[in-house]
Amino acid sequence: MDMVIPMSEVVLAALVHASLQLQLGALLLLYHASLGKHVRKKTKTIVSSYIAGIGTLVFLAVAATCFVFDRYFGKALYAEEILIVIGMLLALAVVMRTFYYRRGKSTELWLPRSVAKFIDKRAKETNSNTEAFSLGVLTSLAEMPFTLVLFIVAANSILELQPLWQIIAVVIYTVIAIVPPVILRLAVRRGETITNIQRWRVKNKTFLRIVSGTGFLVLGIFLFAFEVLK
Repeated sequence: MDMVIPMSEVVLAALVHASLQLQLGALLLLYHASLGKHVRKKTKTIVSSYIAGIGTLVFLAVAATCFVFDRYFGKALYAEEILIVIGMLLALAVVMRTFYYRRGKSTELWLPRSVAKFIDKRAKETNSNTEAFSLGVLTSLAEMPFTLVLFIVAANSILELQPLWQIIAVVIYTVIAIVPPVILRLAVRRGETITNIQRWRVKNKTFLRIVSGTGFLVLGIFLFAFEVLK
């Protein structure tokens, strides 16, 4: 039981992370641009590098947050500090429901126009694995206003585990976080078109927004039940 709760919190935080849409949106832009310029084999390597960039940033971010907590706090957060984290999660649940997507029949996100245009430009100009890797890192950094609190939740839970399980937990978080772009890559590989995928995202925008918002809410309730009331 001592390990079940922390691991459950890590998995829940990772699932909420996986529900966010910026990485998928940038990947669709990358696919659209790359398939028009390169043979499919080249596009596959570029997309793989993009996903590797996301995974690397997520892994390092979670590990770095664990290091900061261990170095400067020496232990997991107190119940009072957990309440602050819960407040952040509840606030983000509201933001996800109201501001994460822009109005209209599109999947445009909350990003400032300048940042969105920069990511769009980088996706269209990406021609090498290094550039694709950098784009994956960039999109992960741009999503930090929503993922930082998830890294905090994960790190706090990971520090309650034994050293070996701490490493495993960081890997588990990373793998879960990159599942959506991996699934999208497999779908395209099996013949699904970029247009159909984007059409599905537009049609189900409300559903995706509710899932993400509910995820933040459920994670906050879970923390309150097992970290504050315990």
